[in-house]
Amino acid sequence: MFKVIKEQFVVIGKEGSTLDGPGFIQNLWNDANGHFSEVAHLAKKDSNGKLVGVWGAMSDISRSFKPWEDGFSKGLYLAGVECVDHAEAPDGWTKWTIPGYEYIVVQNHPGAFAETLAGLNEQGILLAGAVHEYTDPATGTDYLYFPIREV
Repeated sequence: MFKVIKEQFVVIGKEGSTLDGPGFIQNLWNDANGHFSEVAHLAKKDSNGKLVGVWGAMSDISRSFKPWEDGFSKGLYLAGVECVDHAEAPDGWTKWTIPGYEYIVVQNHPGAFAETLAGLNEQGILLAGAVHEYTDPATGTDYLYFPIREV
């Protein structure tokens, strides 16, 4: 577990909702991965030309980047890639500009979400926004980003 400040950033991906039913997140990833070539040129890259990040970004239904509602059971999900700020989403894709936050970051594993949420509650720390999933393309490691303060 560590803290990081991440300024506002852009994710372009395939958007869906919990209202789309079970398996909707996997369907979004299948769609995004199957059509990645359509957005690859927009993706933010590091100095070695490697992708900066792959995000499972989340928001409440109103798209205000608040946590999922009804016990984290109702919300929006964007399966996508971090892109350059000025990028425009091609047809069939959605662009989200995610506000800057200070995050508590934990490596994702079964139970990580509930464990971290319980730990934050014990410390009296409230979520400042929706939790995001992040995959480090360099290592393939999955993380959860818990926003605790808007920056």
